[in-house]
Amino acid sequence: MSNLIVINTSFNPWYNLALEEYLLDKVTDYDNILFLWQNANTVVIGRNQNAWRECRTELLESEGGKLARRSTGGGAVYHDAGNLNFSFILPRSSQDFLIQAGIITKAVGKFGINAYVNGRNDIVTDQGKFSGNAFTYRKNRALHHGTVLVDVDREKLGRYLQVSKEKMQIKGIKSVRSRIVNLKEYDSGITVERVREAIMQAFVEEFGQCEIFDCSKEIDIFDRKFDMAEVHRTYEIYSSWEFRYGEAPKFDIEWANRFSWGEVVIHLTLKNGVIIKSRIYSDALDELFIANIRQCFDNVPFKKKDMADAVLKRHPDSTMAKDIAEYILSKEM
Repeated sequence: MSNLIVINTSFNPWYNLALEEYLLDKVTDYDNILFLWQNANTVVIGRNQNAWRECRTELLESEGGKLARRSTGGGAVYHDAGNLNFSFILPRSSQDFLIQAGIITKAVGKFGINAYVNGRNDIVTDQGKFSGNAFTYRKNRALHHGTVLVDVDREKLGRYLQVSKEKMQIKGIKSVRSRIVNLKEYDSGITVERVREAIMQAFVEEFGQCEIFDCSKEIDIFDRKFDMAEVHRTYEIYSSWEFRYGEAPKFDIEWANRFSWGEVVIHLTLKNGVIIKSRIYSDALDELFIANIRQCFDNVPFKKKDMADAVLKRHPDSTMAKDIAEYILSKEM
């Protein structure tokens, strides 16, 4: 039986998820693979989630953060340099969540922390959750990945994962918020590097000796060992707006605002990140203007600039159109 540990130094979530998928789908020379990786200032949503519901996407991206959608289910999570991600890739016939989770509990146990699995497939302490876990399967392979919160910025986590109170009727899967804890709260000397080493040691103790690919020590190792062109093709998918936002399930959103000339209610139905139906209601006296823009958002991507341009294109010289466009541009998304 051959085993592999892969340590990546990229903090780009789209690249890391692409490499993870490549290890799952294409690397068949090893029975058990442990992939250790980190993301910088990132919100990762589950495969079936709605980005706009789970994350303050505009705030995240305005502060240099990235939104990513993973291939597994589960809820939205925040990643930064204080978090370590692990991925177990194993034969489907031998994967066992409790064995894999046991590697994590054994690793943190080396720091005197008593951790265990709760009923939601989270790994927790008596103070809260530090590891959320998710899963997916291929024909003969299984992926189990999760987080280890070592010293995550809880202020950013709270800000990015708080969505505005806009009215949304959504069929997507909503995250269940749990009380979280950083491992550093137990021991100020704990670092991501020490936790990484402890997980690697526990993995070897469970599965036996491993070959190690460490990008921090040999930066071109992936170029020699893996088909990086294939990884890049998958990266293009993970980084695309269509996958990150457009994969959202069908949902409705309603905006309302009172202008000097009347109240406007904009009701939008979206599918795959595109407005498939728009309805506009108003008590404005200019009923022809309202009737004329009623369908102007149909087939427009749910992007503020595209929506504002759609209104202005229909009525480029209208003060009312400019007011609506400015209102759209002011919305938090």
